[in-house]
Amino acid sequence: MPVTGPARIGIFGGTFDPVHLGHLRAAESVRRRLGLDRMLLVVANDPWQKDARRTVSPAEDRYAMVVAAARDFPGLEPSRLEIDRGGPSYTIDTVTELRVSDPTAELVLVVGADIVSELPTWHDAEALRDAVVVAVVQRPGAEDGARPAGWRFVPVPVEPFDVSSTDLRRRVASREPLVGLVPAGVIRCIERSGLYVAEG
Repeated sequence: MPVTGPARIGIFGGTFDPVHLGHLRAAESVRRRLGLDRMLLVVANDPWQKDARRTVSPAEDRYAMVVAAARDFPGLEPSRLEIDRGGPSYTIDTVTELRVSDPTAELVLVVGADIVSELPTWHDAEALRDAVVVAVVQRPGAEDGARPAGWRFVPVPVEPFDVSSTDLRRRVASREPLVGLVPAGVIRCIERSGLYVAEG
């Protein structure tokens, strides 16, 4: 019988408003390069660190877009753990929930290099630091943040794909095309729900 070790689970969390090919390619690159058994795209219910000047789209709409996007990336799994839990979305709560369901799993938190320096400001940062390995991906045009001491980091080179959710929302409001920036299923979700048309 083959010998198998603990499951290795990636956690790629985000607002995904909307999800785009930059998110998806980064998640898939980390999954492949680190040999992860699963890569969860965890849709935030209430992203407490987001800009208060902008209303975030409903969680169910954002989750529907992630589900549609993942159809083109079979190695990625949409996750509604934070939506179903309700309230503010704290990564440590998601990590704790995953640990309860699989106590031996190795949990890999995926973050962009530009936000690494902010990790100590996250909710219950010390517990999070001790519970995960952090896969650091480089985003186009972003400088690497200073890496705080005590965290376990694994750098993951990712092919640049210059796109942002902010620009995509602007494009929708300006009636500019999204083809080539998001999967076709995401475009259909945006059109069906009338998302972002009032922005810009």
